[in-house]
Amino acid sequence: MKSCFQNAGSLCLVLFFFLGASSAIAQEPELEKGFKSLFDGKTLDGWEGEEEYFRVEDGNIVAGTLKKKIPVNQFLCTEKQYENFELILEAKIRGEGNNAGIQFRSKRIPNDHEVSGYQCDMGVAWKRPVWGALYDESRRRKMLAEGPPEKVSKWLKDGDWNEMKILAKGNHVQLFLNGKLTVDYKEQSKDIPTRGIIGLQIHSGPPTEALYRKIRIREL
Repeated sequence: MKSCFQNAGSLCLVLFFFLGASSAIAQEPELEKGFKSLFDGKTLDGWEGEEEYFRVEDGNIVAGTLKKKIPVNQFLCTEKQYENFELILEAKIRGEGNNAGIQFRSKRIPNDHEVSGYQCDMGVAWKRPVWGALYDESRRRKMLAEGPPEKVSKWLKDGDWNEMKILAKGNHVQLFLNGKLTVDYKEQSKDIPTRGIIGLQIHSGPPTEALYRKIRIREL
């Protein structure tokens, strides 16, 4: 009888660990077919940027600070370059500055803090919401296309997580905010590179934090 109880106890222990492991696995987010994660939720492996302005907290990449003014734009960039892809992530902004963005097909400017290239804008600029707008950072330095402000305001989850999607193929760029198409843009200039890094920006200005999570990409 003692041997049976011991065997039963061992079986229960095995089942306990098995069920616990299964539960932990089930809680991990599943990637859509063909996608791979660019952020492991714990470290900044695969990324490079100023450590003072980028950190990992509670499974999120936190850019910026709420403790002091941010003197210049800062970017956390992938070590790898991408050309044709679908990029999806979730982001939100908190603080006085209320501006950030996602660089793509971009490059770092040598001996400078800036990055040059396309940006999927986030937050407010020129007194209007620019979530899902296409800005040309440090290159043409202008807004290339943006969604209707009144519709963007309705699609936006203010103060909460928003899903951002970038679809880039050839000279065609589409941006989405929470599943809604904000920009459908075709590049006319043949001098604009179609390959580059992906970067997470925090804009210069008042104390602000931009949070990024669930960052995944599907190369086309």
